[in-house]
Amino acid sequence: MRVESFFGKDIHPLIPRLAELRIKVFYDFPYLYEGSLDYEKDYLKVYTESDRSVLVAAFDGDRLIGAATALPLSDEADYVKAPFIKAGMNLEDIYYFGESILLKEYRGLGLGHQFFDGREKAALKFNFKKSAFCGVQRPENHPMRPKDYRPLDEFWSKRGYVRQDDLRSEFSWQDIGEGHETKKTMIYWMRSLC
Repeated sequence: MRVESFFGKDIHPLIPRLAELRIKVFYDFPYLYEGSLDYEKDYLKVYTESDRSVLVAAFDGDRLIGAATALPLSDEADYVKAPFIKAGMNLEDIYYFGESILLKEYRGLGLGHQFFDGREKAALKFNFKKSAFCGVQRPENHPMRPKDYRPLDEFWSKRGYVRQDDLRSEFSWQDIGEGHETKKTMIYWMRSLC
């Protein structure tokens, strides 16, 4: 296995494989995402259009098995930026972490830490003072919640991230088995990099 970082336009050749990986990993709880390749490829273009974006990619041979993305918060969609603007934060200080996805059979091998290390290194390279990301909030009694499900809150806390209950967004996507998109509450986590 190897982990490599790609920046800006160099991410473009990996977009089709990244789109497939997102659909596969986000199908599981807590996202339960019923995705499409066309939507994914369009959504992921933002990373090729930013000259300060990063894709930290994990490979087993030539197979993409995991990935993590990040870019300046100012380059993100309005619905991602909105809670930070409302809170009076300077978007130019914040490097926003998008997805961090990994196939099940490769979890527990330290790749999650490498994904955070790679994105934090990129944030410092581009002179950002803070990093942030968000996670979906599903009810404890969600009918599709696996009995052995463990949220990543403890992992994120150990990395120095603090849950920001006052920073929330609503993202919409189609859950498995639904005929239309519904809104999900996303809560942000942040840490200072300096």
